[in-house]
Amino acid sequence: MEYKDYYKVLGVSKNATQDEIKKSYRKLAIKYHPDKNQGDKASEERFKEIGEAYEVLKDPETRKKYDKLGANWKQYEQAGAEGGFDYNQWAQQQGGERRSYKQYSGADFEGTDFSDFFNAFFGGGFGGGAHYADMRDIPRKGQDYQADLTISLADAYRGSEAMLSIGDDKIKVTIPAGVRNGQVLRVKGKGGQGTGGQQSGHLYMKIEIRKDPIFTRKKNDLHCDVNVPLYTAVLGGKRAIKSMKGTMNITIPKESQNGRVLRLKKLGMPVFGKKDEYGDLYIHIIVEIPQKLSDEERSLFKKLATLRNVS
Repeated sequence: MEYKDYYKVLGVSKNATQDEIKKSYRKLAIKYHPDKNQGDKASEERFKEIGEAYEVLKDPETRKKYDKLGANWKQYEQAGAEGGFDYNQWAQQQGGERRSYKQYSGADFEGTDFSDFFNAFFGGGFGGGAHYADMRDIPRKGQDYQADLTISLADAYRGSEAMLSIGDDKIKVTIPAGVRNGQVLRVKGKGGQGTGGQQSGHLYMKIEIRKDPIFTRKKNDLHCDVNVPLYTAVLGGKRAIKSMKGTMNITIPKESQNGRVLRLKKLGMPVFGKKDEYGDLYIHIIVEIPQKLSDEERSLFKKLATLRNVS
């Protein structure tokens, strides 16, 4: 049977204080906890080993017995480890305490599987108050929550607030201006409650932006189609359009072709996380061909066609 160096398992010296042992145990237990290493057998075994070491060293009495055992390990080997071993009798022979100890097994410690080394020495070495460390009391960060939130493009433009139901709680969250479709926002401290003084988890919201009937977003720029009468496209003039800031009049240059794109600076989406920075708004001109022409209108178009030598 191999001697287990519980100090080495916990990464502390043999002269470590009880507080140092506890601190190191908590740090390692969090690192190798099954909740953080699901399916990792090596981490699971390491977690058990850490718990076993702490079970022995956390109590000054059992630590004292373990230290005495370590100093006399060779004597134990010579005594015949495989033939059974009575720690109580051995301790008396070495001048140890003569009190009797209640027999314990792994079942007494919430089903934890202790090593053969542990069982050989400490299966009968604990006093009546011994118990396995309750892993639920290990300080650890609270669980993170996830949620999906659908908003309009207008909400993404100006920023907004929303109420989310998380379990039995309702949480008011703020959506910053300029948020992008598919972006994940973190709301600090709105996840599960931490234990042992550790911080609560966070709420992660994935943002989905509904398709807008007017604007198409490309990064921080907005695009939209604007119908322009043929006469305005030819002669130029004013045209009312909608922007995220409201309705406004723009100038349509004369002789604008169908599909021409006009750029309106800083009328796009706010740049997320940057104050007073915006994308641009791109107007795509769609020239409207007049319908249901009168005889006079048709005659005028024929004259124009003649003037332009168009058959």
